[in-house]
Amino acid sequence: MVTYLIQRLAQALLVVWLVSVITFGLLYLLPADPARLVAGRSATAEAVERVRNELGLDRPAIERYLRYLGGLVRGDLGRSYQQRTEVRDLLASRAIPTLVLTLAGVLCELLIGLPAGILAALRRGSILDQAVMLLAFTGAAAPQFVLGLLLLYAFAYRWPILPLGGYGGLEHLLLPALSLGLAGGGWYARVMRSSLLEVLSQDYIRTARAKGLTQRVILYRHALRNAALPVIAMVSSDLGVFMGGVVVVESVFGWPGIGQLTWQAIQLVDIPVILGAVTFTAVFIVLANLLADLAYPLLDPRVQYR
Repeated sequence: MVTYLIQRLAQALLVVWLVSVITFGLLYLLPADPARLVAGRSATAEAVERVRNELGLDRPAIERYLRYLGGLVRGDLGRSYQQRTEVRDLLASRAIPTLVLTLAGVLCELLIGLPAGILAALRRGSILDQAVMLLAFTGAAAPQFVLGLLLLYAFAYRWPILPLGGYGGLEHLLLPALSLGLAGGGWYARVMRSSLLEVLSQDYIRTARAKGLTQRVILYRHALRNAALPVIAMVSSDLGVFMGGVVVVESVFGWPGIGQLTWQAIQLVDIPVILGAVTFTAVFIVLANLLADLAYPLLDPRVQYR
């Protein structure tokens, strides 16, 4: 296990480094001029060059990347061109709202998707199964901003029982989390149904039935633990992606998360903020996948890491 952890951590560092290289390279190739945006449209050529020199944009790309990489190793993500604030502080100020929305969104996905998938698998081929799969497909195919706008119209405008947006208490969290849950719950329902049907067809399940075990015992003691393995992988992926910011949902509901910060930085070509947000997302994705790998042996003892 220790050897496996060392290998996975080395792979995680490699992934984060490759993400930083690719992101920096793409930003370097952008036709937009950050110095011009910082200096202003009416600034003279001399003023633009002065800003470019202050921001270090006149240096070779390799030198700029090495400076960024050196700061990244020390935990320094640089300063925002537009806000003149440390990127680390900007991300920290948005981390708590993003974490709250992430956990609530994943919880809604699981509460919606898993029971629906289990019910469909146990009633395979029935009208209930077909109805659940139709709703799951509709939820998975519907854009998140459409779901968000429909929820806002229904529960904040038509029947004003929840706020239109903003960040605050539980009432502000319900609609954004439900938007994520409805969209992702469809995928969880389909994956859970497929995985559970495969597990229920295994020999050890037939043996359990032959021994006289009830359907409830077979389901909860034997089938669900193995069927949950693909779900663990999806949860780890969603945790990483949501922590990187769900731009559409945050924009619709005015949620002050990392996704909204990243979108604003893209519009302003604020390269340090974009790099910091992408790196932050990459770190969370690799950590979430590592935690998922460690959870597999707990659900299925046959999975062993050496």
